Amino acid sequence: MRIDVLGAVRALRDDGTPVDLGGPRHREVLARLVAAGGRMVATDTLVEDLWAEPPVRAVGALRTFVAALRRAIEPGRPPRTPPRVLVTEGPGYALRLPRDTVDVHRFEDALARARRTPDAPDALTDLDRALAAWRGPAYADVTGSAWAQRERTRLEELRLEGVELRARLLLDSGSGAELVAELGAHVTEHPWREPAWGLLARALHRAGRQADALATLRRARTMLADQLGLDPGAELRRLETDILQGATTLQPPRTVWTAGVRLGPRTTVELARTLALAGGDALLHSRRDRLAAVQAAERTGDTSLTARVIGAYDVPALWSRADDPAQSRAVVTAAERTLTALGTDGPAELRARLLATVAVESRSADLSASERRRAGQAAREAEALARELGDPALLVFALNGVFLQSFTRPGLAAARDVIGAEILDLATRHALPNFAVLGRLIRLQSASALGDLDAATAHAEAAEQLAVTTEASLVPVLTGWFRARVTAARSTELGGPAAATAAAHYRAAEDALAETAGMPGLHRGLFALALLGLRLLHGRPAPTDPALDWGPYRPWTRPLVLLAGNRDEEARAALAMTPEPPPEHMQEALWCLTAHAAARLGERPVAARAATALRPARTEEAGGASGMLTLGPVARYLAEAEACADKG
Repeated sequence: MRIDVLGAVRALRDDGTPVDLGGPRHREVLARLVAAGGRMVATDTLVEDLWAEPPVRAVGALRTFVAALRRAIEPGRPPRTPPRVLVTEGPGYALRLPRDTVDVHRFEDALARARRTPDAPDALTDLDRALAAWRGPAYADVTGSAWAQRERTRLEELRLEGVELRARLLLDSGSGAELVAELGAHVTEHPWREPAWGLLARALHRAGRQADALATLRRARTMLADQLGLDPGAELRRLETDILQGATTLQPPRTVWTAGVRLGPRTTVELARTLALAGGDALLHSRRDRLAAVQAAERTGDTSLTARVIGAYDVPALWSRADDPAQSRAVVTAAERTLTALGTDGPAELRARLLATVAVESRSADLSASERRRAGQAAREAEALARELGDPALLVFALNGVFLQSFTRPGLAAARDVIGAEILDLATRHALPNFAVLGRLIRLQSASALGDLDAATAHAEAAEQLAVTTEASLVPVLTGWFRARVTAARSTELGGPAAATAAAHYRAAEDALAETAGMPGLHRGLFALALLGLRLLHGRPAPTDPALDWGPYRPWTRPLVLLAGNRDEEARAALAMTPEPPPEHMQEALWCLTAHAAARLGERPVAARAATALRPARTEEAGGASGMLTLGPVARYLAEAEACADKG
């Protein structure tokens, strides 16, 4: 038996004859269980989905529908034997059918395979067959139900992506001139889908209609400018240039089609994503264009479109302090608004991407306590949804959010290493190289925090090798800082490098980071903090050069700088004003600075607070979680704080 929902809901026996499913409610129950993808749907949920105002005996009616469906789809089941297809599970029901017997699952799987391996010999054939299975709108005869409307919207977006991916595969293979009429109708119906304009122009060019191809691209430019105030993306601009220059072939670099559908001003978002991965000045443009795309999508009033534009920017993020807090807050606010509009029953993939975006953009150092709680909850929900959906690209994005929200207290380097290891494993197995880089860098940081410099060095070298193929220019900058951190640590060893050598390495790393631009959240204060750590390693006072930029770390370094200038009372006053370190990469280092200053000044209550915070991190390296600097073992500062706190 097979079940079809891409059109009116129906069930067919193996010989092709239809199964009498009963009335509209019977078909809706079956359809709702199909939409659950094999997962259990609670009885209460089914009742709410079937009736806007459930009758008194709604549960009894639902059981009657289920019993009738079981008789229809398992007519040969012996009496008093448990059903094998429509089963009772916990507080509800689930449909147990192989995925290849349900048309919507065959379609989703074929699209996923074509995204993942577009060069596979059968990719185009499978996609053709899957698209041909559509007989009309999904769940066409389930009218008036909010759940069915949400599913219709989600599946229609997937169908449109399938149409575009099929066209791209044909054009990439050297054919596609026959697509002109089909793609012309497609862009007329869906003018926001920017990649479709490029596909139509390519098909016209393939058919020898260069003038029409150029006119199509100019029409797209006018539409985007008039309706959204946006310029066309890089792919459309490159395509127009190729046609104007008389290129004989128009084969742009193959796009990696990952999970999730890019909608609205999609090329703008994809270009922003690409720029972000390039780093440097391009990162500034990336963030600007990303926010513009989100705002343009919101202006359309289309919640699904807005959700997909926001979630499309799945750029790996390593650092726990935002580069542009105001912009990050704007993105988080837009994501939260869109989550509210979608509702808790909105498409799981969209909700997971929005929640992951909230977690990634909510950098802990710049949040209030309530905002941190919301961000942590968003990270957990995104991870749970991604695991349930079984989408590796979505899961690594969600885990990125989990990582950035994992700095809740000192001493969690080992837990972060577990997150990094899973990201690395998923990214390696599913060809997600940018997240493989992220996994390596997280593991580098974790090994650095745990004092395992050999393991951290191995991860640094692997990240650098990946960076060659992914063109991740920031990676060698970060690993340059790590190697300076190693030099600083070894400058305390017998026969190790001189402290001046370590300082020179930090200076070189600082110069390289300054050239990348666009990363003030990482850059500001880092060099000064590294020099302070180097001096503490060698038992020397803090640097007092007034030109040093302490950036966001000034409140925790100020007491030691004042002590270095013999201004003890001012240092005592500064220590009293020192806040609790924010939950971020540097929290162990900042607590250690507080502990050290408190011990120097004999401030027992402050020393006691610092000791309490640092005990879970006693086996870690202060500053090591950054992978970029070190103040030495946390245990050293913990011992100072405990000795001070215990003095009678």
